Amino acid sequence: MTTAEAAGTTAATGTEDREIVLTRVFDAPRELVFQAYTQPEHLAKWYGPDGFTITTFEHDCRVGGRWRFMMHGPDGKDWPNRIEYREVVRPERLVFDHGRDEDDDPHQFFVTITFDDEGGKTRLTSRMLMRTREQREASIKFGAVELGNQTLARLAEYLESMPR
Repeated sequence: MTTAEAAGTTAATGTEDREIVLTRVFDAPRELVFQAYTQPEHLAKWYGPDGFTITTFEHDCRVGGRWRFMMHGPDGKDWPNRIEYREVVRPERLVFDHGRDEDDDPHQFFVTITFDDEGGKTRLTSRMLMRTREQREASIKFGAVELGNQTLARLAEYLESMPR
């Protein structure tokens, strides 16, 4: 398996050398999955890889809005994050820039998340588009695929606990 295949990329986009794609099907309706992904009271309970917690400083999930938060690692290291929303189509799609909580972040990347209904279940697809092939490779080496899959697993667990 190539690195691209391991990262779940697709040649159909023409950006496979800069893209990481993660997909998971949740046993929950897409409106519920969308709520869990866009409301701070839910995000605080599941967002991040295993052992991580978050503190939200600002959250405004609308076009032009931003989510500023700190990820706290199990090793005590803090990771400042900023998401700036470009598109919010409830309950179908989120499009945003994601990076460090600083202006002109050279590590920022572009994310499209789709929420597709599959007969009452939801297929979430997260497409992370890096600026360069090197940024993508560094992200994979850092563990972006595994950490992203851990985050989606935590979302799955959280969704099981949410009232329907």
